[in-house]
Amino acid sequence: MCARLLSLGWLLVTLLACQSQSATPEAAPVASTSTPIEESANTIRLTNGEWPPYLSETLPHKGLASRIVTEAFATQGFTVEYGFFPWPRALSLAQEGAWDGSAVWFKNAEREKDFYFSEPVMDSQYVFFHLKSYPFEWEEMEDLAEVRIGATLEYDYGEAFTQAEEAGIISVERIPADEQNFSKLLGGRIDVFPLDLEVGLSMLRKNFTPEEMEQITYHPLPIRSDPGYLLLSRKVEGNAELIDVFNAGLEELRANGQLQQFVEESRQGK
Repeated sequence: MCARLLSLGWLLVTLLACQSQSATPEAAPVASTSTPIEESANTIRLTNGEWPPYLSETLPHKGLASRIVTEAFATQGFTVEYGFFPWPRALSLAQEGAWDGSAVWFKNAEREKDFYFSEPVMDSQYVFFHLKSYPFEWEEMEDLAEVRIGATLEYDYGEAFTQAEEAGIISVERIPADEQNFSKLLGGRIDVFPLDLEVGLSMLRKNFTPEEMEQITYHPLPIRSDPGYLLLSRKVEGNAELIDVFNAGLEELRANGQLQQFVEESRQGK
């Protein structure tokens, strides 16, 4: 732990120096420096769970979100070790400090008591999937009054959707599985189906033929949007500094275009 704190100190000094010089127009570029770090102190241990394509033990890079976390840390000289657990266990292990943290989670007040939250790693955007042959536009829930909407049991599609469904403004037919809703969409039994964009594209690629995939598109307006964050335990010494180091790496990925590259490669199953 002392070795990690020492390495974090050097990294933060370097980051602050770079920020200071970049704020001055006349400043010359600063060559990056590195400090030798013990391998054990240089490894971040994170719990994880199954949420393909964002997170999965069986996917390349352990999933899209895992890849972003891994590569953001890598820009700062850290490696990541993942442990996959049922979600409640994944959270409790990180909460207790048995692991350094967990990826990725939505933010709430209860979790903020136990964790440092990073900048958003990814954004879960729910959109309406529909057939290309079905002309579909919408801006507000009232526009969906005559649209046959398929949905999945126990899914929360956001406050506006829930209120419209409960008020009878929209007509929603719920069934147990997302795959079934895509089949209903292809069969013309529903008009639209809301699902996380990346989850939906991954599911289509995995469970349907290229010919079936070609028939389906989505409307870009999100029904709901929820950022996902890296959580680092408040019980692990050095994590307050480490979250800043991670955020710097994340910004580097965003600035050089790698973040979007990872998204595109994930959509190709890479």
